[in-house]
Amino acid sequence: MSKRDLKKYLTGLKKKQLEQQIIDIYTRFKPVKEYYDFAFNPNEEKLINEAKFKINKEYFPEGRRKAKKRRSVAHRYVKKYKLLNVEPFIIADIMLFNIETAQKYSATNNMNDTFFTSMLKSFTELIEYVKDNGLYIDFKTRIENIANNAWEQNWINKLMFENINSNTDNNDF
Repeated sequence: MSKRDLKKYLTGLKKKQLEQQIIDIYTRFKPVKEYYDFAFNPNEEKLINEAKFKINKEYFPEGRRKAKKRRSVAHRYVKKYKLLNVEPFIIADIMLFNIETAQKYSATNNMNDTFFTSMLKSFTELIEYVKDNGLYIDFKTRIENIANNAWEQNWINKLMFENINSNTDNNDF
């Protein structure tokens, strides 16, 4: 169904029918419920804590469980929060937290090449996001710390982290 067809269909509904459909969609589909819940009660602190808890748990699980180290967990939250139109500062903070947490873990554990590639991709996405939203200055110190930690921990792609940060740092934001 095209957007035009949908608009025509919705225009033909009575107010009561439209209200019933929206309530039905709200109860059936979790993303719709999350959208409306956030739209009417934007508790961003709760969102931040939820994301950081889950990301931290990926690297430092409770008990004797093994760390899963999935980049996709943080990526899912970032994508979800972008859809909800959460403040860009908060999204950038979560992106940074993900890489910082991964670096804390890698400081004491051996990592495979896939991990380093994944973290470089996260770092590149972070840089693009803060540039696009004019937030580089706000996060400059944390970004530099990530690049420095990649170097200090002797990551296989440490030079790429340094180059990306240097190129970003040379531009005025």
